[in-house]
Amino acid sequence: MNVQEIMTKDPACCLAGDDLQSVAQKMVDNDCGCIPVVEDLESKKPVGIVTDRDMCVRAIAEGKNPLDLTADDVMTKNVVTVEPETSVEECCNLMENNQIRRIAVVDAKGACCGIVAQADIAANASGNKTAEVVQEVSKAAIG
Repeated sequence: MNVQEIMTKDPACCLAGDDLQSVAQKMVDNDCGCIPVVEDLESKKPVGIVTDRDMCVRAIAEGKNPLDLTADDVMTKNVVTVEPETSVEECCNLMENNQIRRIAVVDAKGACCGIVAQADIAANASGNKTAEVVQEVSKAAIG
């Protein structure tokens, strides 16, 4: 099975300069907890990812006013990506090795065309693989 078979296609994206409130609204509108940050809306090349957790940990927990911040202020900048043809097994391994819960999918031009989350793995992989991914990704949080 390849990533393209399980990914969420055409995820909502934002720009680094977008205010955090509009990024949060995109999460609400798209019923998701992660918004890829792209270089521009034409190339859609990922430069970061903002998660709901990033907003809490890098803004609210630090006492910053989220209304004064942009995606760039809280985003994770080391974006791990896969291509649509990547096997789900390899995608899982990357998620485990990088201890990330979501991974951006990019096309041949490097444009963000999808996203794979742990929930996608859980809905499409065996119970053993799902348990392995969750356990490995969560090690940093536990240890």
